[in-house]
Amino acid sequence: MAESRAERSPDPQPGADSLLPEPPASPDPASPVKAAADPAAKQATPYRVLARKYRPASFADLIGQEAMVRTLSNAIAGGRLAHAFILTGVRGVGKTTTARIIARALNCIGPDGTGGPTIEPCGLCRHCTSIAQDRDVDVIEMDAASRTGIEDVRSLIEGVGYRPMAARYKVYIIDEVHMLSRQAFNGLLKTLEEPPANVIFIFATTEIRKVPVTVLSRCQRFDLRRVGQEALVRHFARIAAAEGVEAEEAALALIARAADGSVRDGLSLLDQAIALAAAPGTDGGRIVIDAGQVKDMLGLADRTRVLDLFEAVMRGQAPAALAILTEMHDAGADPAVVLQDLLELTHFLTRLKLVPAIADDPATPEAERLRGRALAERLAMPALARAWQLLLKGLGETRNAPLPLQAAEMVLIRLAYASDLPTPGDLVARLTNEAGAAGGAAAAAATAPSAGAAAPSSSAGAAAPSSSALPLGDPPPANQGQAAEPRHAEGALPDPPPDPLPDPLPEPLGGPPVASEPAATDSATPEPAGAAGEAAPPALSPAPQSWLEVVALVRDRRESKLANHLAHDLHLVSFQPGRIEVRQGEHAPHNLTGQLGRLLADWTGRRWIVSVSLEEGEQTLHAQQQAEEARRCEAAMRDPLVQAVLERFPDAKLTARRDAPARAGAGGDQEQDDGAQAAGQDGGRRGERQGESNP
Repeated sequence: MAESRAERSPDPQPGADSLLPEPPASPDPASPVKAAADPAAKQATPYRVLARKYRPASFADLIGQEAMVRTLSNAIAGGRLAHAFILTGVRGVGKTTTARIIARALNCIGPDGTGGPTIEPCGLCRHCTSIAQDRDVDVIEMDAASRTGIEDVRSLIEGVGYRPMAARYKVYIIDEVHMLSRQAFNGLLKTLEEPPANVIFIFATTEIRKVPVTVLSRCQRFDLRRVGQEALVRHFARIAAAEGVEAEEAALALIARAADGSVRDGLSLLDQAIALAAAPGTDGGRIVIDAGQVKDMLGLADRTRVLDLFEAVMRGQAPAALAILTEMHDAGADPAVVLQDLLELTHFLTRLKLVPAIADDPATPEAERLRGRALAERLAMPALARAWQLLLKGLGETRNAPLPLQAAEMVLIRLAYASDLPTPGDLVARLTNEAGAAGGAAAAAATAPSAGAAAPSSSAGAAAPSSSALPLGDPPPANQGQAAEPRHAEGALPDPPPDPLPDPLPEPLGGPPVASEPAATDSATPEPAGAAGEAAPPALSPAPQSWLEVVALVRDRRESKLANHLAHDLHLVSFQPGRIEVRQGEHAPHNLTGQLGRLLADWTGRRWIVSVSLEEGEQTLHAQQQAEEARRCEAAMRDPLVQAVLERFPDAKLTARRDAPARAGAGGDQEQDDGAQAAGQDGGRRGERQGESNP
């Protein structure tokens, strides 16, 4: 147990196990590195992995955590040390290491035994050495992953009341604190809020959201960041030099990229790469790590082939894409890793399209810098977004599929077929053009003489050129029915042109449509004149002269949903033929006014402008109808006959009313009694009333 958590002990020769800021220019034959390579030394000292051997022993050795180091250093130097800390971050960024460094810094007494808390522990005093060897009785480490209950915390709390046996502070380090139970967290609260003056709590966790807020509020929180790739490459280069290993910068960059910001993960991969590069039977020989070995070890694909695969897919060349994927798989690349590389390339091209300056970053590979610029210029943003969505969904399918290679192939085929689809902007433009052409043909048919068959044939002839107006021209009729297939799906691949990205790539947003097959289908099979005449749109309606007529026209055209929105959600501000101003209610759809304007223009043959105003306006038609109904019911209640009924039946209530039909000779439009049919002049006929009696 002690060996698994121990750090390297101080060496009388600095540089034997410590991490120097910069490696020496040329290793000395008598240096500790060469001595460590000696067979006798190897037999005397058990091998320790790089992640433990080069674990930082001071704040100066921590990389990528400058803000936390500066804060803790100032707090220790100024005597403003908190009684509880919580360190959070991804795995392998130095949470537990930082906790041990804090314990050393607080308890260090210096080589002469008279020192105090310092930001630079000496590493030689008895407290520094005992903490490094995990045998200091005043530094208690607890693994919350295996000791999660209230009993474990209770035994810990019982020891808090005792003073340190030898050190200046009693330090409790609880790793993976988020795995404590709810009762264990509650048991810590009181002690954590008011601990003794010589007790320090340090918590470490990878999932800070699982820690109760009552615990977080009692601690100083430090978020340890992922270490950048450049810092990791420099760190790995120093360690490789200290180990007497030659490593290519490209190989170290691949390891740093695979580490994903974790120093421990990167050192484990570097350890594996050293073991892979070591020639069998040549103990202590020259070890060289190259990029090819690291790619084989990690199952990565060549970035150049990834670019070739992406270009083939975006051209719609499914056979070429499948051939490249098979070649990469035979070379050892994981299909899921290939799709992940395509995702990263799609993200890079999207960023490059928005921020072209990132191509000048020295960390960007030369192939991605040159070919990426050309790809970003030719690919539209909707095409990149569509590729991202398809690849993201396909990556999850590939990881969960029983046959990852086949799943990855289906993803590439799906993306290749989707590459020839027009963008949403192109579809909107095409539909708008077709709607405009259809509207013009309808207007011409309505204004032309109806006698003879010349009018239908002329309208059909006027509609036919709409497909030929597309910039790409009409394809021959033999290509009909194949608009959705990739351009080279069934034939041999053409010779690649000098341009790395040929014309079949999707055009930028707002450019010409990708394909004109739908329009070509209409023009290639024109309908007979008689059929076109029978399918002519209905005649234009007269322009409405009031808001009520607008709503009535919408209902007559069987747009019931739109009519309900007009009656319930729009407040009329002003009305003129051709121009309407309204105020929208909170439940009105955002495109209600635009839809109304387009439909009125189609139905009346004239332009209508429907705008939104901030003025109060009138009540909605529905509210006006409700108010009118309430007024009529109130008038019905004042009718003498109704009053007589209510006097006879005090508990009766008016539940409904209807207007009686006009009587002949009674004035035609004379308003009938509000309530039901009024009594006749002879008083012999009673009006219709509806009521209910409540006993």
